[in-house]
Amino acid sequence: QVQLVESGGGLVQAGGSLRLSCVASVRDFSSYAVAWYREVPGHHREMVAAASSNMQTNYATSVKGRFTISRDNARDTVLLQMNSLKPEDTAVYYCNVGRVGVNYWGQGTQVTVSS
Repeated sequence: QVQLVESGGGLVQAGGSLRLSCVASVRDFSSYAVAWYREVPGHHREMVAAASSNMQTNYATSVKGRFTISRDNARDTVLLQMNSLKPEDTAVYYCNVGRVGVNYWGQGTQVTVSS
C-alpha cells in the first residue's frame, strides 16, 4: 500500500523558515511528478509548488522566490524549503505524488506562522 509520510510542520514566527519533508513508499519514485499543496479551512486546496520527473518546477505566484521544491530520488523524498514565511502561509500542507492514472496524497502537516 502506498504511503506518503510528511514531517517538518510547526509554529514559526513571520520571517522564519521551515522545511517540509515527504517520504513516499512507491515503486519507481523517480517516474512520478511531485507537488506540495496547502489548504485553509473554507478555501480550496491550492498548489504551492510542483516538480516533474525531470525537475521542471512550477510555483504559485504567492510563494515564488521564497519556497523551493526539491526531490531526492535515492531516498524517495520530496522537500519543500520555505523561507521568509508570512502569516498568510498558515495552512495544512499536503504532499502529492502522481503520474498518469494514479495520484497519492499525504495526511497533511500543519504550518502556522505567527505575526
